[in-house]
Amino acid sequence: MTDQLEPMPEDWQRALAIVAHPDDLEYGCAAAVATWTDAGRDVAYVMVTRGEAGIDTLAPAEAGPLREREERASAAVVGVSSVEFLDHADGVIEYGTRLRRDLATAIRRHRPELVITLNFDDTWGGTIWNTPDHRAVGRATMDAVGDAGNRWIFPDAGPEPWNGVRWIAVAGSDTPTHAVDVTQGLERGVRSLTEHRTYIEALQPGTDPEKYARDFLEGSAHDEASRFGGAPAVSFRLYPR
Repeated sequence: MTDQLEPMPEDWQRALAIVAHPDDLEYGCAAAVATWTDAGRDVAYVMVTRGEAGIDTLAPAEAGPLREREERASAAVVGVSSVEFLDHADGVIEYGTRLRRDLATAIRRHRPELVITLNFDDTWGGTIWNTPDHRAVGRATMDAVGDAGNRWIFPDAGPEPWNGVRWIAVAGSDTPTHAVDVTQGLERGVRSLTEHRTYIEALQPGTDPEKYARDFLEGSAHDEASRFGGAPAVSFRLYPR
């Protein structure tokens, strides 16, 4: 792991965040998104599923629309108005050409310079097993960036090829290289996670969602401060293209 984290690049205008579920971005990354949109940058979200299998007490037909509403509300808090859902099945996403095609099409449509995804390693922190959905989506995102720029891969998949992605940033990595100072965006990051109220209450019965969000996000951001000049931060592993 890098001892000190470098600042994330700032010479870009458009970013696209691709993750498996509603709430994946709100566990940290949204505070960085708030910082970016405050600076006038454009950020769009793509959710591969609607998170319909994420609440044990709600059937998927009820949970999916509810989690979509919570995600749209949480995105709006940090200045994101474009939130798309690809409708792959929650919990059983399969890495393969269908997923790569859908993601390459989204990248061609949005034409980002920065693509963001979530930790796709086998574990979190070396001991907590990561989910199949996170692993499949993260790895497919890495591959779809290349697919999007090759006109002979998925030639009938939407807009013209896009070779303009300059970096892929992986949030939640155990081996981060870069970070964003979220001094100004942290409060909205907390509010953004709090919008997933039903989901938090289902996962943490009896917990106040705002306190849960604040404790988690402030703790995480301040944990990174020692490697980033003392500023509360959200970290990423950055892959230049």
